[in-house]
Amino acid sequence: MSEVSDSGLPLVQRVVTGHDAEGRAIFVGEDFSPTRVIPSGDAAFLLMWTTATVPADNNDPTDGRDRDAGLTLNAGSVIRIVDMLPGAESPMHRTNSIDYGIVISGAVELELDSGEKKTVGPGGVIVQRGTNHLWRNPGDQPCRIAFVLIEAPAYLHKGVPLDELKPETVPDHGH
Repeated sequence: MSEVSDSGLPLVQRVVTGHDAEGRAIFVGEDFSPTRVIPSGDAAFLLMWTTATVPADNNDPTDGRDRDAGLTLNAGSVIRIVDMLPGAESPMHRTNSIDYGIVISGAVELELDSGEKKTVGPGGVIVQRGTNHLWRNPGDQPCRIAFVLIEAPAYLHKGVPLDELKPETVPDHGH
């Protein structure tokens, strides 16, 4: 395959399993898809799968890629591949979810609203627990991250839920 993602990184392979009429495990699909640059221009996304609910319903016949997930998460769960472009930065944001970020290649810097920063490289895992944060690619190569987002109630600070600040609602994000 000669096609590549908008980021220049390889296509992403997706293999989906299911069950046959006798209840045995089977492969129901396989595809190779590119990540595509999002409107802000700072990253390329590929939605891999979603579930409408948590816990997930494995009897739901919907191809999880065909369900609207929003930019972050509209209930349920989402897995997407994100290619952060070199020098790019997301807006500071918080979502009502627990997010697992697995860095596949490159490096990403995670900055919290406290000003603290950590850089995570290939094989590193970030557990993002409803905190206000931003992502930054400090390198000169795209950084590929697999993100799994699972709906969660808002974090309670002194008994009061903290507001969601989804990236698409943050003003002046013109990257």
